[in-house]
Amino acid sequence: MSEDPTLKSALARLAPTFLPDGDGIDGLKRLSGGASQETWAFNATGLNGAQRALILRRAPDGVADARSENAITLDQEAQLIEAAAAAGAPVPDIVHVCAPDDRIGEAFVMGRVAGETIARKILRDEAFAAARAALPAQCGAALAKIHAMDAATFEDLPVSSGLDQLDRYKTLYLSFDTPRPVLDLAMSWLAANAPAPLPNVLVHGDFRLGNLMVDENGLAAVLDWELAHIGDPREDLAWICVNSWRFGQTDKRVGGFGDLEPLLEAYAAEGGASFSPADIDWWEILGSLKWGVMCMMMYESYRTGANLSIERAMIGRRVSETEIDLINLLEQV
Repeated sequence: MSEDPTLKSALARLAPTFLPDGDGIDGLKRLSGGASQETWAFNATGLNGAQRALILRRAPDGVADARSENAITLDQEAQLIEAAAAAGAPVPDIVHVCAPDDRIGEAFVMGRVAGETIARKILRDEAFAAARAALPAQCGAALAKIHAMDAATFEDLPVSSGLDQLDRYKTLYLSFDTPRPVLDLAMSWLAANAPAPLPNVLVHGDFRLGNLMVDENGLAAVLDWELAHIGDPREDLAWICVNSWRFGQTDKRVGGFGDLEPLLEAYAAEGGASFSPADIDWWEILGSLKWGVMCMMMYESYRTGANLSIERAMIGRRVSETEIDLINLLEQV
């Protein structure tokens, strides 16, 4: 979809909010990224050819009820991004949170950060070679800043521990009535070997390639905060290690681009707790299990006709990949 005339008109009325002497917008284009929220790129235009590159993040068709049940509101997401910026984490600038009178729906506008989010390009293109070397430490430092934010100020966010998540995904798995012995084994092991909980922090919830803007120097911005919650810091540190988020570069534990030790060292140097790679193992196994159940959910939505997107069916078949990952992980612990 190249343009939406109604949306373009509504954004044009807000041009003075986006840019001093703003008088319109151009280049409105729906981006392909973002499965649960709409993402639109556009430029605010003003006098003497002035422009400002912006991104609109909006609930599907602007309707909050269409949001994933696990996602926070876009108003909350904007507040979190602003708080993360104040904490020194690399995030986009929040320019405007849409009000009902804006006639855009639940949405916010942020500055457009230059860079790349497509994992294949980040992991393979020569242009990102220096970025790949820098990313582990940069990700560790960014997560330390996020986790240092005062979780008590976000009292409306959901609270979710590792065992809470294990229970939730086990319930989902059992609802499909499709036994998969490897998932059963992983759930039993996780329940029997759960680590002692740590003090709760603000957790990004989906910190991985695809949700990170990367330029030639490394991490430019942390995006997509919709799964943020209060929980254990090891969840974020492990999620980026899940093999599914290495995008084929399996020898590099962190996102397919680096080793875990530099990430953990930078995390501790920036004020986070000191963790060893072994401290992340349980959470990585939980992450692989969660993604396996999510793949089953994708296929179930396709099988029942709730969502006939071929993408859902294709993701659904990847549950077998997570089973292989879980076997390999369980053999190592």
